[in-house]
Amino acid sequence: MPETTSPTFSAEIQARVQARLTDTLVQDFARDGAICIRQLLSPEEVALLRDGIEANLAQPSPRAKVASRPDDPGRFFEDFCNWQDIDQFARFIHEAPLALAAQKLMASDTVRLYHDHLLVKEPGTRQRTPWHQDQPYYNIEGQQNVSMWIPVDPVSRASTLEFVAGSHKGPWLMPRSFMDNQAKWFPEGSLADLPDIEAQRDTFPIIGWQIEPGDVVCFHMLALHAAAGVDGPNRRRVFSVRFLGDDVRHAPRPWKTSPEFPGLADSLPAGAAMDHPLFPLLLSSN
Repeated sequence: MPETTSPTFSAEIQARVQARLTDTLVQDFARDGAICIRQLLSPEEVALLRDGIEANLAQPSPRAKVASRPDDPGRFFEDFCNWQDIDQFARFIHEAPLALAAQKLMASDTVRLYHDHLLVKEPGTRQRTPWHQDQPYYNIEGQQNVSMWIPVDPVSRASTLEFVAGSHKGPWLMPRSFMDNQAKWFPEGSLADLPDIEAQRDTFPIIGWQIEPGDVVCFHMLALHAAAGVDGPNRRRVFSVRFLGDDVRHAPRPWKTSPEFPGLADSLPAGAAMDHPLFPLLLSSN
């Protein structure tokens, strides 16, 4: 049975994407692998997302984890793949202009949801998110992809997500565990290690933006990125949504991916398109 896509977006949403996601920004994304779309979201969409985040924090899934050390004065909380259980997340993903923007950035006929990811750093959290690429942790291959990093709180330039411009063009670099720097995915030595970007910041084209609610940071899954802790009394509640385009294929791994999709390899062969209920088709121009 052919898949169905979500209802046609309103004229207001289509006009908003056209106005906010300019051709220059699309070109910047292709060149740098990361952009910030200012005020892509309406106050109502941000409020819906904020409600969903609070519902997620009140009832974490079994996939939730604390990604900060016990002696951290703050707390870094993460959770994954909750769009099927939290109505606000499902509505936000289907109704906000994310899929339209993703289609334009990926230059793809189709837009498929990969997964959602909640990242909350409470006031005083020291834990950094170290430099890394996302795609090596995943079970996919392909160039047409985009992640959207969506804060519902103001984020200072010091606490924002940063990128090495152009790093999305490769190569793949060794994914390591954030807390103990272990190679738990690709075998040790099979991929080059990341350079020490923090120690040589002046030698890398690092980009990042101060963020207000309504802004959306978009980046390629191979773009090198990192973030500091949060300064002062501020929370940093972020919802990230990952989208897949035409050329993405399933790449089962013999190790635990992040997130993992138990049993998926039994129903979706290696090299297959991501045509599965876990990854709904949100938009298609065919």
